[in-house]
Amino acid sequence: MNDVVDLPRVEAIVIGASAGGVEALLSLLGALRKGFVLPIIVVLHLPEERRSQLAEVFARRLLLPVEEALDKQNIVAGTVYFATPGYHLSVELDRSLSLSLEDRVHYSRPSIDYLFESAADAYRDTLAAVLLTGANHDGARGLAQVKRRGGLTIVQDPQEAQVATMPLAALNVHQPDHVLPIHGIGRLLVELERIAC
Repeated sequence: MNDVVDLPRVEAIVIGASAGGVEALLSLLGALRKGFVLPIIVVLHLPEERRSQLAEVFARRLLLPVEEALDKQNIVAGTVYFATPGYHLSVELDRSLSLSLEDRVHYSRPSIDYLFESAADAYRDTLAAVLLTGANHDGARGLAQVKRRGGLTIVQDPQEAQVATMPLAALNVHQPDHVLPIHGIGRLLVELERIAC
């Protein structure tokens, strides 16, 4: 990992995951302290045909406020937002959330690419994007867009990922700033928050 002095000042974190993502996210987000100030926006691929209980499950396990994202909702510091199954989740230029029904990306709606690309446009060089375990290529293109906009890019070490397809796809598209195991990503997010405070 780069020295802390080399880390940028970020204003938001976006995270994408698919197969194996629940366990990875519980480990990653469970390590964050109460009062963590940066907003975290998450896309986790889920079946569209049933209601998600992710927000409820994570709210019971985390020290941070957790919500299912709503259309036109303002992003609040220190809150974790989960995408709703069946809807793309994006960040508007005014830094509010938006839900939409555009075509699936990599067979997925919500799509990680969709979130990452919109957040990159809204936050530019104050965004950190994290791509975790998963079984398709969603997120690789979006992570590259975050990098092009000056944001910080982080990929879970494929050797640790439950399903390495998604991290490997990202590594094939561009070289992220950090390739780390989950505990290393957690430490990095803590440092990013410390710089932001």
